[in-house]
Amino acid sequence: MKEILRTPRLRLRELVADDAPFVLELLTDPDFLRHIGDRGVRDLDSARAYVGDGPQASYARHGHGLWLCELLETGEPAGICGLIRRDTLEAPDLGYAWLPRFRGRGFALEAAAATLAHARSALAMDRLLAIVSPGNDASCRLLEKLGMVSLGEREIGEQRLSVYATP
Repeated sequence: MKEILRTPRLRLRELVADDAPFVLELLTDPDFLRHIGDRGVRDLDSARAYVGDGPQASYARHGHGLWLCELLETGEPAGICGLIRRDTLEAPDLGYAWLPRFRGRGFALEAAAATLAHARSALAMDRLLAIVSPGNDASCRLLEKLGMVSLGEREIGEQRLSVYATP
């Protein structure tokens, strides 16, 4: 497991197949399904396949992807945060999702701020985007706290999404 970043309360590391139970819990959470979408994860086998075909393939192809966010204090997996390359966007996308019991505690902001700093310094990315589904006001507020600005809504794939960008 390759560690990418540390913050005061979190360790961000690459996802591995053994993270399948966490991935299954996160990707079947009703809020994940509503705001991010159905990734076809239904059991541990499909969760392992998601890790291999998604994040691990991205690490190999781009040198980055979605990373597991663990609590430093306990090692418990709490969420994911990282950078996604999408064919439908002109710059890498900041993505994140957290299990319900870890929301509202500042973990997402902490991980996202560290990810943005890492993208700029270690990966030399000068522009990042973030996409948000309509009605996900908490995510919009988080992006604004990070200093990202709204570019309005646009059709991406089959969805109408709000797009944010680093200044």
